Amino acid sequence: MTDQFFEFAKSDEQAGFRLNTLEVYNWGTFSNRVYKLLPEGKNSLLTGDIGSGKSTLVDALTTLLIPANKAAYNKAAGAETKERSLKSYVLGFYKSERSDSGLTSRSVALRDKDSFSVILGVFENQGYKQKVTIAQVFWIKDSQNQPERFYVVSGKVLGINEDFSDFGTDILSLKKRLKNKPYTEIFETFPKYCASFSRKLGIKSDQALSLFHQTVSMKSVGNLTDFVREHMLEPFNAQEKIDELTAHFDNLTKAHNSILDAKNQIRLLSPIISDFKEHQFFEKEENNLKNLLESLGSWFSEHKLKFKQKEIYILEKEFKRLEAEIESETEKLKNLRNKRDEIKNEI
Repeated sequence: MTDQFFEFAKSDEQAGFRLNTLEVYNWGTFSNRVYKLLPEGKNSLLTGDIGSGKSTLVDALTTLLIPANKAAYNKAAGAETKERSLKSYVLGFYKSERSDSGLTSRSVALRDKDSFSVILGVFENQGYKQKVTIAQVFWIKDSQNQPERFYVVSGKVLGINEDFSDFGTDILSLKKRLKNKPYTEIFETFPKYCASFSRKLGIKSDQALSLFHQTVSMKSVGNLTDFVREHMLEPFNAQEKIDELTAHFDNLTKAHNSILDAKNQIRLLSPIISDFKEHQFFEKEENNLKNLLESLGSWFSEHKLKFKQKEIYILEKEFKRLEAEIESETEKLKNLRNKRDEIKNEI
């Protein structure tokens, strides 16, 4: 491992993750090839004539970061909410034409439902020399409904030409190919995708993305205080907060009273517990003494048996000694009788 692995950027002017590259393919009027915007982490000025696609690129970046139910397209141009939609960008609606009767109009698209669209952003943290790619792929499954899509988050640099092309018309094969890439995740829903790229980009609050969405298409700032209050601070209902605090205080008071009641109950019950333990101790002692008393008879019998056995042993020993003494005295008596008879004969 070389020292270069631990080398950081010399300047912190571009600290944190910044947009390095924005790529679009078949997005709005940017059709049939990949178009790139290269901020390279710096402040950029996007200029052009009306209808040249400035808002289209801004909406592509908005789509990457904001959920579909919150994204409002073409705000930079002051358009109505429903003037553009995700479907209009994927199919490439670029004008409306009247029917032959002249009573109705329909949108004219650059692409049909067999095409697909990709928007891709590469974010770079020069301080730690890290890069993260996020992308979304769109296709039309039913011409009457909104486009289908899946989401991509990668810890490596991806490109539309390099990684999202040459797969035919089978979206599943593209998904499979992307899944096999290292450090790359595929998601089917925005919340999981958002959680993944927020973790990688260090976005700790949803308020940051909400602020981005509110300000990305802003043309001017009138009163700075109003701007901060309306766009950077979350709505705050003081009365509702007071009611919550009051209710919370009441709950804390009830909880405190419950704790005091519980402590008093514990204080009253503590002697019972102590007496119960003492009762258990004496009950155990009583049972032990009863067991000893019951076993006392057999204990004495056992010891009495030992004493009797010892006494029998002594008596048997004395009996043998007396038998031997009797034999000896009998032998002496016999000898004396013989001697008596001899004396009688001599007399």
